[in-house]
Amino acid sequence: MFRALSIRNYRLWVIGALVSNVGTWMQRVAQDWLVLTELTDHDGTATGIVTGLQFLPVLVLGPYAGLIADRYDKRKVLLCTQSFMAVCALVLGVLVITDSAELWHVYLLATALGIGSAFDAPARQAFVSEIVPGSYLTNAVALNSANFNLARLAGPGIAGLVIAAFGTGPAFLINGASFIAVLFSLTALDREQITAATRVERGRGQIVEGFRFVRGRRDLLLIFSLAFVVGTFGLNFQLTNAMMAAEVFGVGAGEYGILGSVMAVGTFAGALLAARRSRPRWRYIIFGAVFFGASALASALMPSYTLFMLSLVPVGLFALTFLNSCNVMVQTSVPGHYRARVLALYLMVVQGGTPLGAPLVGWLATLFGPRMAVGVGGGLSLIAGVLAVVMWQKYRADAIPLRRQMQRILTWRAR
Repeated sequence: MFRALSIRNYRLWVIGALVSNVGTWMQRVAQDWLVLTELTDHDGTATGIVTGLQFLPVLVLGPYAGLIADRYDKRKVLLCTQSFMAVCALVLGVLVITDSAELWHVYLLATALGIGSAFDAPARQAFVSEIVPGSYLTNAVALNSANFNLARLAGPGIAGLVIAAFGTGPAFLINGASFIAVLFSLTALDREQITAATRVERGRGQIVEGFRFVRGRRDLLLIFSLAFVVGTFGLNFQLTNAMMAAEVFGVGAGEYGILGSVMAVGTFAGALLAARRSRPRWRYIIFGAVFFGASALASALMPSYTLFMLSLVPVGLFALTFLNSCNVMVQTSVPGHYRARVLALYLMVVQGGTPLGAPLVGWLATLFGPRMAVGVGGGLSLIAGVLAVVMWQKYRADAIPLRRQMQRILTWRAR
């Protein structure tokens, strides 16, 4: 389960990323709480806009960011992007602590943070394949998910405690300081042990080449289509959990932070299960989407805070199963000189839909209530998953009959 940790460079990378990810989750929680309760009067639309602005640059800059990662030293790209995002977090923290923060400040800094993240994500995802041998890649990608979700387990809870005790400002400052860990890990790596992918030389039409590569792969098109629906309409829990906590159940920042931590129990469990698998499998992608949609739909109907909180465990489990399986399938099936560009397009599909989905979900929550927003997202994800099952069975000549797939997925045997 932890075999990739035997590699020194990967251990350094994971430790630095863990500290930074905890800070990132603290910022996400604090940012939504700041907008929802301090800068507006529980305005779900404004909160959705902030979330959307943070992911909008991925949609606009994603293909170019992937080309940058394929063309230049990924470690140096990461040093630049991580430093830039640290400055964004520190500036917002100072504005909040000095009582100078306004809604437009949050909009602007969320966009700037999104720009840094747009260039950071494809380089970070593809960098893993350069610091671990190919036989360790599936395990390393799964452990990255476990790392991210361990941070998600701790970050929201810590953020809730910090916000309750000191306000939102210190949470942003802590995130800014957390980037020191990942910057240190990047400088401490043994460069002789890094197996750099073949860099793409300057030339015309290289971004278009990435699109053409994906267009020629039916399997990638199915993954991208499914990820777009789930990412755009289903994976908005950063926003919907805040609204469910504040408006439906009437609880405070501490209880809101707990929701994120409880959900991370499921995602962390899903990541550990994924780490046991030797290779990606289609059934975890498709049925992960189906069961994510069903569990999210069920969570919208929970009558109490406690039941809603507990319902987030399976939501997190199936969300991670779906996302991790998509990520591994993309990484392991794409040649190295295309990997960052294809990963950038994948991330553009998963995260880039958020600027469309988050304001829409926020508008639905404001107009019809948070339960409706969560239910619509879960329902659309469920429908997309069912359609993917049909397409998978139709186009794959070697596909195992649906009845047997259901039996296997229900027994949930990790291989």
